[in-house]
Amino acid sequence: MTDSTANPAGEPAPIAPSEMTLDELREALAPVLPMHAAFDGWGEAALAQAADELGVPADRARLAFPGGAIDMIDAWFASIDAEMAVRAPAPMLRARKVRDRITRLIAARLDAMEIHREALRRALAILAMPQNAPRAARLGWRAADGMWRLAGDTAVDLSFYTKRLTLAGVYAATLLVFVDDQTENFADTRAFLDRRIAGVMRFEKLKAQLKPDPDRMFSPVRFLGRLRYPAS
Repeated sequence: MTDSTANPAGEPAPIAPSEMTLDELREALAPVLPMHAAFDGWGEAALAQAADELGVPADRARLAFPGGAIDMIDAWFASIDAEMAVRAPAPMLRARKVRDRITRLIAARLDAMEIHREALRRALAILAMPQNAPRAARLGWRAADGMWRLAGDTAVDLSFYTKRLTLAGVYAATLLVFVDDQTENFADTRAFLDRRIAGVMRFEKLKAQLKPDPDRMFSPVRFLGRLRYPAS
C-alpha cells in the first residue's frame, strides 16, 4: 500500500499552507516577509502581502505573529540562523582555524541578507527602540550562540558567556556597517569585520597570557593547611 502523502522520491509531500500549524506558518512566512518589509515596513501591509503570496488569509497570518513587527523580525532572523547552517555547515568549518570559522559564519549571514538590506535597516531601527532592547539582546545572543556552536565551541565555564557576548557585539557592529556599505562586494564591511575579529583574537591571546597561575594564586585552603601542618 503506498503512502499518498509521499512524493515519488519517497519524501513527505509539502504541507499546504492552509493545513499548517501556526508554528509552521510562521516558519514559511519568515523568508517571504523581508521582500515586502523593504517597501512597506514590518507591519500589516507586508504581512498581508506575504500571506497572499503563500495563499493564506491575512487574518490567519496575523495569528502567527501575535507580537506584531518584533515577532516578524524574530522569525526572519531565525530563518537566517537556519540558512547560515546550510551555507556554512559544521563539517565544512572543521578544517579552518577558529578565527576563520567565525568570519565565515558571519559572512554567511551577510550573504543571506544581502538582497534584503532595506528590510534589515528597518528591522534594526525597530530593534533599537528602548522597549525592544530585551528582545534585541536575545536575538543577538541567539545569533552568537548559533555561530559558536557551528564553530565547534564546547566551553562550559565563564568563557561560554564571554565568547557569545563578544561575538554578539562584533556582529551587531558589522550589521550597522553592512546596511550602508556601497563598496563593491561589500569590501568595507568585510574589512571592518576582519579588523574586529583580529581585535578580539588579540584580546583573547592577551587574556590567556595574563591568566593567573593557579599554583601562584592565594588559596585559603592551602594557607590554613600550612598553618595546621607547617613545613618541616
